[in-house]
Amino acid sequence: MKQYLSPLALNLKPSGIRKFFDLAATVEGVISLGVGEPDFATPWVMTEAAIFSLEQGQTMYTSNAGLVELRRELSKYMAKHQGLNYNADQEILITVGASEAIDLAMRALIVPGDGVLIPDPSFVAYAACAEISGAEVHYVTTSAEHDFRLQVEDLQMAYTPNCKILVLSYPNNPTGAVMTREELLPIARFASENDLIIISDEIYSDLNYGGEHTPFATLPYMWNRTLHVSGFSKAYAMTGWRIGYVAGHPDLIQAMLKIHQYTIMCAPIMAQIAALEGLKSGETAKQEMVMEYDRRRRIMVHGLREMGLTCFEPLGAFYVFPDITATGLNSEEFAEQLLKEEKVAVVPGTAFGPAGEGHVRCSYAYSTQQLQEALTRMARFVKKRIS
Repeated sequence: MKQYLSPLALNLKPSGIRKFFDLAATVEGVISLGVGEPDFATPWVMTEAAIFSLEQGQTMYTSNAGLVELRRELSKYMAKHQGLNYNADQEILITVGASEAIDLAMRALIVPGDGVLIPDPSFVAYAACAEISGAEVHYVTTSAEHDFRLQVEDLQMAYTPNCKILVLSYPNNPTGAVMTREELLPIARFASENDLIIISDEIYSDLNYGGEHTPFATLPYMWNRTLHVSGFSKAYAMTGWRIGYVAGHPDLIQAMLKIHQYTIMCAPIMAQIAALEGLKSGETAKQEMVMEYDRRRRIMVHGLREMGLTCFEPLGAFYVFPDITATGLNSEEFAEQLLKEEKVAVVPGTAFGPAGEGHVRCSYAYSTQQLQEALTRMARFVKKRIS
């Protein structure tokens, strides 16, 4: 039946994350550090609110843009906690996870042949969504030398006159890198000088262990040209609820809304109600999870360095991205052999772009007991190769 498929669908590469997730699922006794999914349950106050809404028969569509109560609460939350000002009626759209927001942004903005600048390594969906919309992907290499922070010199090297969009993702998946306001300012100037629209995926903004997060849209002259993407999956442990949002200039948001209303209609109402409750009363539970992630982060970095791997300190998200070149293996070989010999699943760095070679992504959104057992097995595996 492949003759019926479009060349786009036929040639689109499957997610490198899912490949190892599926492989790990077939191995008995495996410890998977492969998926970026919190091991916490959604805070009970949020789940309870959703259950109560179902009991009350709230199982209908909402406004395409999302519940107005949720958009208003989001508007207040962003103003109070992030210094961002968006009108709830015209400038905020509730989506099915942040992933839908990224897809909508690409489809609303891209004319086939446009260029999209994407830091490398970064989340697997950016390049795929750009290609689905007919864009040329221009990878901007980041490296451990600069703690995987985007350098304006590298942006200049990757830029061509057809580039329209720059994707940013800090705190970063897969590296855990963060960027300060001072480090982002040259990027903002570059975007302004070259008339770029920014898709700033800040889904991990609450998981920042190195200081205050700087929303890109708060930088000078960036509000108009930035689409601020985020969601509830990571900070509120709501991955399966699929609830995200995007905020930005009304012209951009209303264009995205038109695509959203024909393809999705609206995000599930019970997830929107749970998210609304989270904004009102979930802050304490969220902060407790952030503190626990920070503790696990230090355990992972210490353990990886102790076994002889170079590991820069990630200050955001819930990933570590150790350098595995000392083992003599490339990223794919390391992940495959580690899974086969020690039943620990990690994701090859190359799943996130060419610059991920020589690294693997390990999520620490797992219990301390699982992390310590995984580190013991990894140390045994690494010792055989670097001693």
